[in-house]
Amino acid sequence: MMTRRAAWTICALLCGLWICANAQAVSVRAWLDRTSMQIGETVTLNVEVNGDTHAPQPDFSALQKDFNLLGTQSSTSLNIVNGHSSSKLLWAVALQPKHTGKLTVPALTVDGKTTQPIALAVSDSVPGSGKPGGDLYIETLLEPHEPYVQQQIRLTVKLYYAVNLTDGNLDDPHADGLVVSKLGKDSNYRAVVGGKPYRVVERHYSLLPEKSGKLTLPSIQFRGHVLDARTIDLFMNNGRLVTAHSNPISIDVRPRPANSGDGVWLPARSVTLTEDGIDNTATARVGNPITLTLHLKAQGLGFEQLPRLKLPDIDGADVYPDKTTTSNRNDGEWIYGERVRKFAIVPNRPGKLTLPAIRVDWWDTARNLPATAKIPAQTIDVLPAAAATTAGTGSAATQPAGFSAAAKHAPLQAMPNATVAKTVVNAGRADSVLSWRMLAIAIAVLWLLTLLAWGGWAWRSRQRVEAVSIRDEPETRTGPVARQFSDACKREDWATAARSLLQWARTMRPGMRNLGELASVLDDSTQVETLRDLERARYGGDDGAGLAGRLASAFAKGPKMKTAGVATKSSALPPLYPFRTRA
Repeated sequence: MMTRRAAWTICALLCGLWICANAQAVSVRAWLDRTSMQIGETVTLNVEVNGDTHAPQPDFSALQKDFNLLGTQSSTSLNIVNGHSSSKLLWAVALQPKHTGKLTVPALTVDGKTTQPIALAVSDSVPGSGKPGGDLYIETLLEPHEPYVQQQIRLTVKLYYAVNLTDGNLDDPHADGLVVSKLGKDSNYRAVVGGKPYRVVERHYSLLPEKSGKLTLPSIQFRGHVLDARTIDLFMNNGRLVTAHSNPISIDVRPRPANSGDGVWLPARSVTLTEDGIDNTATARVGNPITLTLHLKAQGLGFEQLPRLKLPDIDGADVYPDKTTTSNRNDGEWIYGERVRKFAIVPNRPGKLTLPAIRVDWWDTARNLPATAKIPAQTIDVLPAAAATTAGTGSAATQPAGFSAAAKHAPLQAMPNATVAKTVVNAGRADSVLSWRMLAIAIAVLWLLTLLAWGGWAWRSRQRVEAVSIRDEPETRTGPVARQFSDACKREDWATAARSLLQWARTMRPGMRNLGELASVLDDSTQVETLRDLERARYGGDDGAGLAGRLASAFAKGPKMKTAGVATKSSALPPLYPFRTRA
């Protein structure tokens, strides 16, 4: 037999081999927590090493040309997920730009690998709304100031505070005719404005104007409390109320340009239309479906604003569209909408099949010009239907992948070709037989697992019952608990006597919680009366004169309980006053 030391040695060896097998290649990356800021603010440079937690700290001296280094922190982490391990080492460096302009964080070398340079735009401090220089003020930045209708407006709200806030609430912007949504998470950093240090909370919002014309964005309010140093009792000090608000912002929303066409109005930063599943080298066969997937993505628009994806009529084929998949996401500055839709195209005659061009017209807000996202036309070769399929004996082996998923859900009456209808019916029958077989196998496996689980449970229950019966064998009058009870009565130690008596009763009825429950199952009135006197001696101020002898005599042969077959009222809780009904 294997010794314990050998087993531990093998386990350690296996763990070492497992860690080595899951070791990942070392990679290094660097990024800033934001890529634009104002002079006087701070920005955090993050340098991360994946796969090596012992890499030496990079040389940050090259940053001192354009930045003040305010401090560096490091952390390590090791994660094991589904048998795969990953380790990370992270340095976070607080940077304060020395001047405005387009700055560059140079490439850094870590453990023989080099990071990419990072661009940072530093602008002059904007004298925003409120009162810069005070203890608390709000600054708002809007871009663009003259948007088109339904174009995304990016709003940045910054709360500057130089006091110790105990709580606070910064309102979200709102206005009639604007759809407002918050982008990303709040940023927290430090800044120096006019030589005064501040802590800053920065938020980003997306505003979508629903109509053209003049719009006014009301003031954004902040309400909070700061500790009042004049109040001595800090526990009762709710703090001094402080408020701040931004200036209202006027927005001039332009209407849709006349040269933007008459289709769906899509003012966006970018729009892309792509497809996959079919190209000019693809071939098809009559009656066999091919799948075309269209992807429409836009930067600066939600999927609700994007048009539905559809295909025009195709000469020589029937088209069956699937449901559209939609999604929205944001990166903290822009919203990104996406629509994805699949189409099953079933050729109905051999020869050349031309898929027409697909286009989506949109408005490029960056260049202020009309633009078009387009998929060019494609031509593919269609082969005649297979002989076996034409005879009505087609097999699944001659059908391309995706056939049953697309064709079997298409309405049969919509297919004019009889061969296609037969193929669809045969595929539906084959899928139906396969589904029933898989279902029957799954039910049999589940039934077997249930039977095994029930057998295991019954065996464990029988073992527990036997163990309880052995462990809870009734205490005899000469046992240790009975002797402890007798000694306590002689000493008139009522607490110990009550505890010993309850322990004695539990050897007969496991689960007994207190003397009240014991009194309810006793079949001897003398024992019940003596229990009541015991409770009076413990809690009622009775001196317990003569109780020791009566208690020892009443329970000389142990508690006399009712038979198990006598019905008693059960309750989740013991009675509050167990002896009142017998007083």
